[in-house]
Amino acid sequence: MPKASVKRLIECNKNQLIDLVLDIEKYPTFVPFCLDAHVYERKNEGNFTLIIADLTIGKGPFKDTYKSDVKFNKKENTIKVTNIGGPLNHLENNWQFKEHESGTEISFDIDFEIENKFLNIVMTKSFQFGLDKIADAFQNRAKDLFNSSKN
Repeated sequence: MPKASVKRLIECNKNQLIDLVLDIEKYPTFVPFCLDAHVYERKNEGNFTLIIADLTIGKGPFKDTYKSDVKFNKKENTIKVTNIGGPLNHLENNWQFKEHESGTEISFDIDFEIENKFLNIVMTKSFQFGLDKIADAFQNRAKDLFNSSKN
């Protein structure tokens, strides 16, 4: 199964960054390979925000939509995503947010398996590169949204 992780220090406060990650419907405007996003359900239950959403991911002739269960734990400043439908046998990704004096450190790890074995092999070889591109996209989006408001 492809696994990868990334850690970044991003110059914005923790709550801004969490809001950016939870704004799933905006992903197609800045996340590489994300073609569409749809949130079906969003609710607050105690210390949790619970979201059910679809993401359509693709490049070239390959395009698939998968449904995710997203749980934001407000106490622990973590977001856990698991698949509940689509072309993945398994998906788990975790976000952690830690505030520092110069910004927020995010840790993001992902572990998944695609039903298509050939595609799984291809993804394993290039996935860390792809994850770095996605982390770049979130970092650049935060810079565009939050650093411009400082001026």
